[in-house]
Amino acid sequence: MKIDQYPSKLLERAVSEMSKLPGIGRKTALRLVLHLLRKDAKGTHALAESLLRLRDEVLFCKSCHNISDTEICEICSHPHRDHSVICVVENVQNVLAVESTGQFKGLYHVLGGVISPMDGVGPGDLQISSLVERVAGGTVKEVIFALNPTMEGDTTNFYISRKLSHLPSPETPVTMSVLARGVCVGDDLEYTDEVTLGRSIIDRVILKN
Repeated sequence: MKIDQYPSKLLERAVSEMSKLPGIGRKTALRLVLHLLRKDAKGTHALAESLLRLRDEVLFCKSCHNISDTEICEICSHPHRDHSVICVVENVQNVLAVESTGQFKGLYHVLGGVISPMDGVGPGDLQISSLVERVAGGTVKEVIFALNPTMEGDTTNFYISRKLSHLPSPETPVTMSVLARGVCVGDDLEYTDEVTLGRSIIDRVILKN
């Protein structure tokens, strides 16, 4: 059977939808769909239900914009986290990457991307204004920029640092730092090993106004 010839329209549709996932070609999609067919129906139904509930019921934390089951995520509401330090990241995957190091005990702020004029992403498309509000509140003492060390990441660091440079007051501006360049330029945090990422957090560099 050729990859573009299916004995069932239902199979063809399932493969077509599965192949829309990142990194999944039609051959891989076909193997996954056939695997689901061979499994007990309960397993396939459980997978489908979990995906539907994720899509319909997942929330985003009103404070940090991380994925959450409640309006305020467990990290933001945890009494033993350091609420005076915020780690700014691009996406949810980066939160998971930093948490896996066990080196950071503060809070997060998920921007939802980085400034990239080539891709049509400007400051207004990101969660920057809410970060400014959090710092302006006066309880935040340090902001750590943990964006990917790319031109877009550095541009975003610079833009936000200018926004925060006189907050919460000109007399006592918040301390700003970036990850030490133990993370290679051009690498994604999602694929950086835990030792390198953990060292980068420990050896973060202070940004000077």
